[in-house]
This record gives sequence, C-alpha cells and structure tokens, in this order.
Amino acid sequence: MGIINVSGLSKDYGSLRAVDNVSFAVSEGSIFGLLGPNGAGKTTTMECMIGLKKRTAGQITVLGLDPERHRQKLFNDVGVQLQETVYQSSAKVYELCELFASMYTKPLDYHSLLERFDLTEKAKRSVGSLSGGQRQKLAIVLALISNPKIVFLDELTTGLDPGSRREIWSYIKQLQNEGRTIVMTTHYMEEASFLCDQICLISQGAIVAAGTVDEVIAEAQIDLVIAFETDSDVRLLLSALPHSGQIVQQDSLVHVYTHSEQTLTDLVLALHEAQVAYRKITITYPQLEEAFLKLVNPAQKGAVS
Repeated sequence: MGIINVSGLSKDYGSLRAVDNVSFAVSEGSIFGLLGPNGAGKTTTMECMIGLKKRTAGQITVLGLDPERHRQKLFNDVGVQLQETVYQSSAKVYELCELFASMYTKPLDYHSLLERFDLTEKAKRSVGSLSGGQRQKLAIVLALISNPKIVFLDELTTGLDPGSRREIWSYIKQLQNEGRTIVMTTHYMEEASFLCDQICLISQGAIVAAGTVDEVIAEAQIDLVIAFETDSDVRLLLSALPHSGQIVQQDSLVHVYTHSEQTLTDLVLALHEAQVAYRKITITYPQLEEAFLKLVNPAQKGAVS
C-alpha cells in the first residue's frame, strides 16, 4: 500500500472512455510520474486523484481517504498546480499569495517561500509581467502555502526553455528531500528520467508500462548498439557471436545490435583472436524516449487529456 492507491480507475465522458481501468500505488516520499502523449488521460487521472472529477469506476485513496468523499479533509495536506490554471494577469504576486494563505488553517509564511524561489523582488509585480519560469515557480509557491504532504504538478515545465526547466527540476528534488511526495504529469522523457522514482506510461487512457525508468526501458526490449571502426570486413566473423543480432557495416563503421552486454566482451575477444584491428568502440544504451515511442501509440484523436 502506498500513500496514494489507485485501483481500477475509469473515467467516461459520455461514450468516450478517457481513463480505462488504471491501477497503481505511489510510495511516500517518492516522485511518481504519469507519462503519455497529449490526450492520453494523464490530467484526467490526476484530477480524479485530487477529487476534482468524479470517477466512473474504481477506488482511490490519498493519505487513506477517498478524495471525492473527503476532499475538505485532504485540503490542507495536498498542494496542486494544474496546467490550465490561469491567474488574472493584473494581480500582484503578493496578492495571490495572501489569497491562498487565507484558505488554510496553518499556512506557511509566503515571504519565506518567495525568497526560497527567488521571487522576493517580484512580490509587488503583476503576474502578467513575470517570465514563464517565474510563473511556474509562483505556481509551486502557491501549491506549497498549505505545507502539503503531497504535491501534484501537472505539466509544470511545458513551454519553458531548457535552463528554466532544469531550474524547476532542482526545486522539485528539494521538495522530495523535505519528505514530500510528488505526483507529476509530463511528456518530457528527459524530465521523467531525471526526476521520477516510478513512472506509469498511459496511452489512450490505459497503462502500457509501469515501474522504474530502467524497468520500463527493459520492457520495451530495445537493442543495445555497439559501434566501432575497422578496415576489415567483420560481418561474417561477428555473425557467430552468441548474443548478437543485426550487424551493419558501412565502409569502416560497424554497428552491432544486441540485447546483452556480454556481446561487448565476446566481440572484443573475437576481434583480438582474429587479429582484427579496431578503434573508437562505443556502446549505446536505449533511453526512455525510445521505449516511450515503442510502447505508446501517439495517435489519439478525440481523446481527453
């Protein structure tokens, strides 16, 4: 059992099933990622988890409570940043912070949060004058004012430049180091690889893979690629290796595709025994993006995000 448990979750919009029999558990103090293309059902799943949408079927517990029935009890323990949240552009940063602080029984000092996220100098500025990265940091500040045990972040870094995105990543890691549990949706594979302890890949509302990043990559069964250069034709020699798959040689460049790291040792020994000179040998491991593309169908017309 986790701090969040989702079992058999389904959500229908009329005849459209946006989430289809989804089940997973989130461990306390972890960063859990819901991944999928636009329209996969990630945001709908998250909104059901925080009680913003009523589920069609299934069970959800957050901190041992049903978010639909006990949403008010969970209010102070859950912080939320939703992708579609829009703040009045003329509102001042401090005004939003004071508004959010008024909603909670024991809010954190928002001045300290603004200082922590390098927004103190922006406190009297309008939201509309902030950069994209500053607005996203403000979204985290507002989600933290209640001092929550769980923070939900929906596509937090969408549209940010790489530098701003990595800055946000460091803040998310800090939240985890404080003992908070993070649930996030993203379609950036590098982001999920860097941040998430566990991930769940969703396609057309259904789970297609779940586990650690390494476990999901392994499930996709994508070859390692060993590359090197040689002036000899080695295709026949390497075809006898026990774990090798496709072997491609174009002029001096050779690529060997394999599921086993042992192939590298076998390859080096075979070249040595045959007295074949080689150079610039490398091994490339499959990444989450490759696994994502193989496991997830990106064509989801008519789906709900």
